[in-house]
Amino acid sequence: MVFQPHNALWMGLILIAGMVTGTLLWNGLNWSMEQTNTLEFCISCHEMENNAYAEYKQSVHYTNASGVRAICSDCHVPKEWFPKLLRKIRATNELFHHLAGTIDTPEKYEQNRLAMAERVWASMEASDSHECRNCHSYESMNFHEQRRRSAEKMQEAIEKGDKTCIDCHKGIAHRNPLADEEDDD
Repeated sequence: MVFQPHNALWMGLILIAGMVTGTLLWNGLNWSMEQTNTLEFCISCHEMENNAYAEYKQSVHYTNASGVRAICSDCHVPKEWFPKLLRKIRATNELFHHLAGTIDTPEKYEQNRLAMAERVWASMEASDSHECRNCHSYESMNFHEQRRRSAEKMQEAIEKGDKTCIDCHKGIAHRNPLADEEDDD
């Protein structure tokens, strides 16, 4: 094939169009992922608004002396891009259950509460409570400002290194279904 200037022009235009399209798609994906990380998006399903959100509003992650508020995505979605993408893909299962009506009434929500909590706890254990550690670090803790028992337990956790945040802090932002079972005993 003989080089013809108009073929090079078309190839250049196709390359530029591909780059523009790729950039738009990439930015659109990132924009969509960020939009689905907002509190408004998370509570847009009535299952969340009537159950998980109501509990969260009673927690220290919603209102506290420091004025720092953690929203749903701070605890449930990794900040790093690829782990965030994987979490968003896994979230399609939650959309399926929303559409299927698995937890669309308070009774169904309560029936599934323990299973949902166990999935979140397992994920947090697997990541060594990575999302917790985005805000909380042992190095930043002022043990003298903590309650004595809390300071002892935190220092013990540091020394042993065999625990992750969720081992001791189940029920920190939502009602702990295991505590409910203990109350029934």
